Amino acid sequence: MTSTPAAPTPFSRIKIRTSALVFCGDDVALIRRDRADSVHYTTIGGNVEPAEPLPHALRRELAEELALDVDQAEGGELLWVVDQRVSRPGATPPPRKLHLVYRFHVTPQVRQKLAQQEFDELPDGSHEAGTIEWVDYRKTSDLPLFPPIGTALAALDSPHAAVADACLEAVTDDNYTWI
Repeated sequence: MTSTPAAPTPFSRIKIRTSALVFCGDDVALIRRDRADSVHYTTIGGNVEPAEPLPHALRRELAEELALDVDQAEGGELLWVVDQRVSRPGATPPPRKLHLVYRFHVTPQVRQKLAQQEFDELPDGSHEAGTIEWVDYRKTSDLPLFPPIGTALAALDSPHAAVADACLEAVTDDNYTWI
């Protein structure tokens, strides 16, 4: 008798997303995505590939999305970790995702050479364009930003401020609605 494998349960898989807050003075680079029914922002970054070392994933994502060579930036320290356990639309059960948010600083000269658009590949092979938008970090608490770090980001005393706790509140169905 052949048994049918059990359907995957939500959050039974874990993915890691490495991302960065890239500052130039008080401005931070975010990706703005304009959709028919919403606008939302994300940090620069993406999923870590299987067996890919975290520093390589971060370097790759910054190069792909912002055209930033990390050797042209200062910093690179882990700022926050966000544990995501949020249901989402679609047939595939959502993974648990750990967002590792790093912090970098660039000069105005480096900023001028960075990408202004980012293209995210969709499952059908097409691409969704995102705009790189530089936002005063103190104004991020009201943005639809994912992972939802806007309040913590806006609360920093300065772009270089130390944080007391790198673990931010977990993102769950109780405190987040999928956009």
